[in-house]
Amino acid sequence: MTHLSERQKAPTFKGKDQNGRPVSLADHKGKKVILFFYPEDDTPTCTVQACNLRDNFSLLKKNGFVVLGVSPDEEKKHKKFEAKYDLPFTLIADVDHTIIDKYGVWGEKQLYGRNYMGLHRTTFLIDEKGVIRKIFLRPKNKQHAEEIVKAWAEIE
Repeated sequence: MTHLSERQKAPTFKGKDQNGRPVSLADHKGKKVILFFYPEDDTPTCTVQACNLRDNFSLLKKNGFVVLGVSPDEEKKHKKFEAKYDLPFTLIADVDHTIIDKYGVWGEKQLYGRNYMGLHRTTFLIDEKGVIRKIFLRPKNKQHAEEIVKAWAEIE
């Protein structure tokens, strides 16, 4: 779905997190970033993915990762999602699709034979220099943290 590719410089972005604070990719320069795009807070598959990253957050931190989630939901909805599931990472509100469009993860989808426009669940692993090292077009939501750590080990 995305027009971006591995080994390409990650597009810069600025947004607001679940607490209304500004956040940007530049804030994490020199760190490995897991940038995961998901369709909607508190829906079954999105919750499974977010909770897998939560449950393995110490493993991800130990491996030097910063976790940033992005969806088109607003800050208040992100805050409720964070509180309900005790999520320890930043959720970026992208209501106007600025970041979503830069990363090319919005497009036509199909559900039960019906076509509609929506966000394609996609994760980007970005290295310390701001380069995309891995793109997961179909993350394994129940094992996402594990697949991230494994993929990074293969990259290095």
